[in-house]
Amino acid sequence: MSKAILQAHGVSKKFGSLKAVNNVNFSVNEFEIVGILGSNGAGKTTFFNLLTGLFFPDEGSISLKGEDITRMTAQERVAKGLTRTFQLTSTFDNLNVTDNLVLVYFRANHQTSAKELLLTTRKLFYNNPKILSTLETFNLLELKDRQVQHLSLGEKRRLEIAMAVLAEPEVLLLDEPLAGLADSEIRGVLEVLRRHIGKQTIVLVEHKISHIEKFVERLMVMHEGRVIAEGGYEDCLNHPEVRRSYWQIEAD
Repeated sequence: MSKAILQAHGVSKKFGSLKAVNNVNFSVNEFEIVGILGSNGAGKTTFFNLLTGLFFPDEGSISLKGEDITRMTAQERVAKGLTRTFQLTSTFDNLNVTDNLVLVYFRANHQTSAKELLLTTRKLFYNNPKILSTLETFNLLELKDRQVQHLSLGEKRRLEIAMAVLAEPEVLLLDEPLAGLADSEIRGVLEVLRRHIGKQTIVLVEHKISHIEKFVERLMVMHEGRVIAEGGYEDCLNHPEVRRSYWQIEAD
């Protein structure tokens, strides 16, 4: 049986009088894929920020592979194997697709800074097997020389996820990876994510729940900062509290 790789124990976060996250317990096993669902204001993004170190909890603790990371910075958590993609794509728009991947690979595998790489030559890494494999896996080969600012939103989203995967985090957190994408682009992003099932632990926040039904293994549903349901996809969506607070359907 897989063991828990990322856990939150009784985590809470207040902003003034608002308790954005209220005593949340959460656990994800190695190589598991878990979705976090909830309406706007449910506390999903704040909880993600707590997991990734952008906020520190007022109460509770967070552990990664059994190590307490509650007060570690976001950068320290990345070094420990926890990486997050943001809802807005975070790429180097003035560089081409391959250069973006090279910078991530270089930062993950070399002690010198990315600035030093920019001052030397990135082309030395263009034929690196991992760079070439990532371009192929994420359907980016035809775009490898294109400047990122000229990519479509779906292409840019694929690149961002490719960059996160290339950094080889043990836990990958995806913040609305399908936001703003057309159906054809959604299929492309999900296609490449499915190739990592069983190879990587993935936690994602997503509003387009019908698209992730066959992707996630488990759901956690939040409402007003609390966890109101957790378990299988169908069980969570049919939970009376989820029907009432998320779907706004009164239970019989």
